[in-house]
Amino acid sequence: MPRLTFCNPLGPGSSGPLTIDCARGISILDAAEECGARVGHACGGNLACSTCHVWVQTGLDSLPEVTDKENDIMDKAFDVRPESRLACQAKLGDDDVVVEITEESLRAWLDENPEERKKARSAG
Repeated sequence: MPRLTFCNPLGPGSSGPLTIDCARGISILDAAEECGARVGHACGGNLACSTCHVWVQTGLDSLPEVTDKENDIMDKAFDVRPESRLACQAKLGDDDVVVEITEESLRAWLDENPEERKKARSAG
């Protein structure tokens, strides 16, 4: 059973990490939803936007290869790096994976959760 670690489960600048055991084949996005990590998904995880953009720090080779469609969508993302993946498409294999939530993804998550956005503004 692979373990997934979110270095910054509440987004950039947050404390962490948060590590969970996951079923093989679950997407990083679905795992984030289950554990409360703030990965955005404006399209509902349907490969129609780049808001679930994460950086995979370790375990990139255990994820399925990037498809042409994912590459096309990734062209819309901000601060794309060699370790960038769309969390809706990155399904866990057998190895542990460590990810960092991007600023883009956190902003999308906050847009999708306006009450949490209000709390974040009040705290900041």
